[in-house]
Amino acid sequence: MYWKRALEEESARRRDAHVQCDPYERKGEEGRDYRNGFYQRDFVTRLGVLRLKIARTRQKEFLAGDVAGVPAAWRRGDAADPGGLLTGDLDSAGGRVVAVVSGEAVSAQTVSKLTRGLDHLVKAFHQARLQDEWAYLFLDGVSLRVRRPGGRKRVQMLVAYGVRRDGSRQLLAFLRSQGESQAAWEGLLQDLYRRGLVGEKLLLVVTDGCPGLAAALQTVYPRVPHQRCWVHKMRNILEHVRKRDYAQVKGEVQAIYRAESRGAAQAAFEIFRRHWQSAYPAMVKKLGEDLPELLAFYRFPRQLWKPLRTTNAIERRFVEVRRRTRPMVCFVNVESVDRIIFSIFNRFNAEWKNRTLRLFTQAA
Repeated sequence: MYWKRALEEESARRRDAHVQCDPYERKGEEGRDYRNGFYQRDFVTRLGVLRLKIARTRQKEFLAGDVAGVPAAWRRGDAADPGGLLTGDLDSAGGRVVAVVSGEAVSAQTVSKLTRGLDHLVKAFHQARLQDEWAYLFLDGVSLRVRRPGGRKRVQMLVAYGVRRDGSRQLLAFLRSQGESQAAWEGLLQDLYRRGLVGEKLLLVVTDGCPGLAAALQTVYPRVPHQRCWVHKMRNILEHVRKRDYAQVKGEVQAIYRAESRGAAQAAFEIFRRHWQSAYPAMVKKLGEDLPELLAFYRFPRQLWKPLRTTNAIERRFVEVRRRTRPMVCFVNVESVDRIIFSIFNRFNAEWKNRTLRLFTQAA
């Protein structure tokens, strides 16, 4: 975790400033304090325990002050997530901190140092080499508000989430864009390709059905099967249905993707078409055109049908993004969007490092 390392480095820096001598240097002044290694200390926050390695000296006076620069609110156990500590940037006019989740002011120099370090990690994340070992790729976008000179505007964050055959997973990439056009999605997909995900082992790409994304996939990964999300499709269908038909249409659509086989799903669609062709011809026609990509999940083992027929795997990550960013109202600038998204995704990737998705592991 970036904040853990930054706070531990700050603890060591303060200790070094206190002793005023280089490591292993010995000066004979009476009363001089010396380094004395580190100790572990836990800080209780709302989202769990943050364990830090605190620098110490031989004399106790050094430890009596502010420990490692950790805000007092954290030590009281009522702090926000350290991954969301820095939620804003420095005001260009006064150099003040405009948003610190802990509620306690920190110096402009401290914020600037943390920002530079975080920007370095964001850049490293975007440039990290990817092994061509991903079997399932989930793609979707989330909209966030940014404060711009002309007022508040929305930016789209395009996100790629990968799952290996053994069930291990990772958030692979994100790209800030003005929308979900074909060009924007090609930018993200080409980035994945350049970094090493050429798609030789890709079995399926799951998307929300965005036309621009579908077109981009044909450019970058044309040979990989494409699954459209049934949740998004159901939402689109029900938007065009009269209230009195809502329950029956919904039930008959569910019968399609819950069928015991692809053939049974095709048969369920035929029933749906006979019932609703006259009432909703355009909607029925569109569903028939999209059906091959909506039923792509049937070619995989049965236990994978449910996780592969929607983008819920990545949508659940967006729930966390929205929860963390909602108190910020809007981001100060586009760079702050990248920082907080990286912090959230980096925490997810760290949590998943030794955990696999059971259904994918069983199907491997």
